[in-house]
Amino acid sequence: MNARRRSGGSDLDAVVVGSGPNGLAAAVTLARAGLRVRVYERADRPGGGAATRELTLPGFQHDVCSAVHPMAFESRFFREFGLRERVEFVTPEVSFAHPLDERHAGVAYRDLGRTAEALGPDAIAYAQLLRPLVERSTRVAEFTGSSLVRVPTDIPTALSFGLRALEQGSPAWNLRFRGDVAPAMLTGVAAHTILRQPSVAAAGAGLALTAYAHARGWPIPIGGSQAIIDAMVDDLQAHGGELVLDHEVTALEALPAATVTLLDVTPKALIRLAGDAMPAGYRRALQRFRYGDGVAKVDFALSEPVPWTHPELCRAGTVHVGGTRAEVADAENQVNRGRLPERPYVLVSQPSLFDSTRAPAGMHTLWTYTHVPAGSDVDRREAVTAQIERFAPGFRDTILATSSRTAREVERHNPNYPGGDIAAGAPDFLQLVGRPVLSADPWRTGIPGVYLASASAAPGPGVTGLPGWFAALSALRHQFGTRTLPDLSPRTAGTR
Repeated sequence: MNARRRSGGSDLDAVVVGSGPNGLAAAVTLARAGLRVRVYERADRPGGGAATRELTLPGFQHDVCSAVHPMAFESRFFREFGLRERVEFVTPEVSFAHPLDERHAGVAYRDLGRTAEALGPDAIAYAQLLRPLVERSTRVAEFTGSSLVRVPTDIPTALSFGLRALEQGSPAWNLRFRGDVAPAMLTGVAAHTILRQPSVAAAGAGLALTAYAHARGWPIPIGGSQAIIDAMVDDLQAHGGELVLDHEVTALEALPAATVTLLDVTPKALIRLAGDAMPAGYRRALQRFRYGDGVAKVDFALSEPVPWTHPELCRAGTVHVGGTRAEVADAENQVNRGRLPERPYVLVSQPSLFDSTRAPAGMHTLWTYTHVPAGSDVDRREAVTAQIERFAPGFRDTILATSSRTAREVERHNPNYPGGDIAAGAPDFLQLVGRPVLSADPWRTGIPGVYLASASAAPGPGVTGLPGWFAALSALRHQFGTRTLPDLSPRTAGTR
């Protein structure tokens, strides 16, 4: 049954602002419920944080923000949407790797046992830490991929996960380990969060991502992240939805009349768009929302693969560059204190190793991020290059061209990243519980019919589609009186 329309004389039931993964997840869900949906996007192409563009040289396709997608197979929205049936993925046997000096490296295979065996004295400790989470990876994803205000449906998994996050998020994080490799691997993943190390929120995110690495792997979409966006746009349009590009929304009152409005924007932008329509109390709550540190991004066009000293790094979908656990933690904590580390932590991916569509024959694309204080205007091209060269001597000689963006430029490209904050709000523990406000239904704003559908809302950052999906389900309940989940699968339409 379709959702009951209440739009009066308007030709629209729902308006969505923003065509990133969350905005499109909301739009697809509402269109599948039988509503008339229109999406507005300020850019000339959809995608937001999941776009793919030529950034260096003709023929070199670079992911503008997200590149590797640990949640593509674990997000409940993507499982409902049947993403694996719509988009071709390659899943590297080595999910991630972490080089250390003297040609050592930690290698995270999809096989947990194989990974642990290579860790010598820490084999048992690493396996014991992760096996319960790997075996319940989908349950971990469901627990972490929902509002933390709600009581978990699987309490044993939540407890197991929570105890491990408390351990790895405290000064006791090294107690179970004897060597350097396993701790470095764990911190390399936890550092994705751009948070202080150690901290419970960083450890929790790191453990979840590591569990996915050993369960279903970290998949890479053929053709780039844009392939995910294109699949969502195709489904939206197949069910009557509209997408309007090159249209910047400057105020809610400028939008056409509709029963519901869903916003894939930050709280800062919501305040600006709403103006006097926003209740004072809700405005004050949003003004307290905190944004985190940022990223500087450097993309490379290469004449050949990165010449890593450790051969298994050439098989990894993601490489965490930064050295030991202590070195990575120090670099991230310097950023947290407003400094630029001399030897930064760098996230690296070379998707052209697995997807020949990304670069001309025989050549390669390289995607990198490093973390910087919020709003930094410093170009980190040389710092990133030097760190990669540290573990891949001769890397400089492979570079054909680069494209570098400071944190400020990252924000100019995408306003959802204030100061370069790709998490759209610091993902520390307090802001994961109350994101953007403490509520069992945090997607509802203080404005009737208006919902927040961005990564600034629960469950938070990552290419998951979940904030948009949850916002759409909330809108369907409150504005249209339906509690049935729209069927999103590729082979069916309607609700169930």
